[in-house]
Amino acid sequence: MFEKVLVANRGEIAVRVMRACEELGIDTVAIYSEADSDAGHVRYADEAYNIGPARAAESYLDGEAIVDAGERADAEAIHPGYGFLAENADFAARVEDSSLTWIGPTSDSMRLLGEKTSARREMDAAGVPTVPGTTDPVDSTEEIETFAEEHGYPVAIKAEGGGGGRGMKIVENAGEADDQLESAKREGEAYFGNDSVYLERYLEAPRHIEVQIVADEKGNVRHVGERDCSLQRRHQKVIEEAPSPALDDDLREEIRAAAREGVDAAEYTNAGTVEFLVEGGDFYFLEVNTRIQVEHTVSEALTGIDIVAEQLRVAAGEAVSFDQEDVSLDGHAMEFRINAENAAGEFTPATGTLETYDPPGGIGVRVDDALRQGDTIGGDYDSLIAKLIVKGRDREECIARSERALAEYEIEGLATIIPFHRLMLTDDAFRAGEHTTNYLDEELDPERIEEAQGRWGSADSTGEGDDEQESVEREFVVEVNGKRFEVNLEERGAPAVERAGGGGGGGGGRSGSGGRSRSGQSGGGGSSGSDGESDSGDGGTSVSAEGEQVTADMQGTILSMGVEAGDDISSGDTLCVLEAMKMENDVVASFGGTVAEVAVSEGDSVNMGDVLVVLE
Repeated sequence: MFEKVLVANRGEIAVRVMRACEELGIDTVAIYSEADSDAGHVRYADEAYNIGPARAAESYLDGEAIVDAGERADAEAIHPGYGFLAENADFAARVEDSSLTWIGPTSDSMRLLGEKTSARREMDAAGVPTVPGTTDPVDSTEEIETFAEEHGYPVAIKAEGGGGGRGMKIVENAGEADDQLESAKREGEAYFGNDSVYLERYLEAPRHIEVQIVADEKGNVRHVGERDCSLQRRHQKVIEEAPSPALDDDLREEIRAAAREGVDAAEYTNAGTVEFLVEGGDFYFLEVNTRIQVEHTVSEALTGIDIVAEQLRVAAGEAVSFDQEDVSLDGHAMEFRINAENAAGEFTPATGTLETYDPPGGIGVRVDDALRQGDTIGGDYDSLIAKLIVKGRDREECIARSERALAEYEIEGLATIIPFHRLMLTDDAFRAGEHTTNYLDEELDPERIEEAQGRWGSADSTGEGDDEQESVEREFVVEVNGKRFEVNLEERGAPAVERAGGGGGGGGGRSGSGGRSRSGQSGGGGSSGSDGESDSGDGGTSVSAEGEQVTADMQGTILSMGVEAGDDISSGDTLCVLEAMKMENDVVASFGGTVAEVAVSEGDSVNMGDVLVVLE
């Protein structure tokens, strides 16, 4: 087994991997950007390295700097977590060519199954049913129109290197093809370093079922049951559960077997997830995620198998530690993504300071986070701040226990989607297990989300408290040759010192959390009036009219401008595209007029309230 592992990620997944390492007696190395100097994964690790002064998100994409940090730390292996470079075959190859071991499938396997078109060909050859689609990348709207003539609209455009809904756009008619193709290619390049896209027939009301697998180099391929990830907003999973309430026993076993056969035929090793769409009793291969997934915790809750530990064992050359007949799904489990988002405002990403952070506990409750009270959630990263995993003896008990746990989850200082989760646990369609992937976007009444925000949300706390302390603990950070060292000093009778850095959502781990406050979940009541975030390109952030100014509703980066001075616009027109927390957001006009001034340019960073466009 390894003695030291570098975790090439941040936040809760980095801490999750480090905990598995600690239980196996492995020392851990963190990497961090300047925005993350005080983050939770940095505080948890045994040692940490600054990987450069690049923009915060770009730091975790600097493969050369990450490998260099691993070699300087004398680490033996790199675990990528999920997101960032976790599915980047070139980065995996860079690690393989270094003195370090890659904890994941080989770079060749990642190219074969991580690229969606080659994965479709491989699964088709293995006899796994696939959704009708192209097997080669597409570059023109003419190809989209030709495909639609055969299969009909809507058509799904998908990034070859994509996953989790990133780089996926839906074309409802020929008039949308050009814009959606450009948007899908742009997201694919931004998030996966690959602007190649392909086409699929879009199934309008399927269930999303995925099978967790673990395979070793000795020919053992195991599944760890299936998960149902059908509750999604704009192709982003929100609540996951297992086992799926939509499958009968025969279909369940058929899908599990297909997943094992497909990865076995591809000679895949380490952990991965084979995803399927199920509609009308038929199932179709969707994609392979060549990494650990956000919702792996659901399978762990039901089986007691530590999937990250299995990754480490397989990468170290050991066999999978369990037989297939040993796997049984005991009870029912759900995972709730605790995102920094305002669900009543079309899931707009939120930023702020955790003035209160008090997660739930009790039987059957697990929280994966990297936070402590006082941390700041910025706009540099994904909006996921924690995961709540709840297990019961059956689905009914799991729902009841989840209601209790969500009611206990206290967060103040920024909006989260906890009120939305509490709503879903009272929703008839969800409680009956009858929801499909389009339920949130097409069927759920948005007014119910606003009502939930009003019922279970509260105004942000003021953060006021006792300014006087008998003693103050001062934390100093020193970097020597890029390696981080921490010095803690306690001074009595000194004035309080503000925390430096703020940490982009860090915390947790061994450092603990602050006190408890029963003042309710933050986020305010009612909608912000926005058109909301959209990773499918058809939503938008909210805009406000102050005289004739259109301002940004969130911090982010301008990806593109859609108007110029002198243009006449109408209410609902897209003015620009703003990237915030790894999501594209269309900024749309809430009133018409003539563009008098464009105050920003492509590539500019903006803060909430900054003027984007002036109308007359």
